[in-house]
Amino acid sequence: MRSRKNVRFGLARMASLCSAILILCSLIVGTVAQAVEVGDKAPDFTLPSSKGDPIRLSQFLGKKNVVLEFYVLDFTPT
Repeated sequence: MRSRKNVRFGLARMASLCSAILILCSLIVGTVAQAVEVGDKAPDFTLPSSKGDPIRLSQFLGKKNVVLEFYVLDFTPT
């Protein structure tokens, strides 16, 4: 059976590891998403199409309405 000291040490190491991972992830991402208000111009972004080709929102500028649908993982079509 592990002693309480060993358990606390293990938890402290786990907390340090989690903190390091969070810091590393924030450095890799580097940007923070900004909130878009009603009436603001949508920020340009690129996402893969259903065929895997990249599509930019700016490709549809000046055309008819654009509808974006975000699926929850459980309802993502396969």
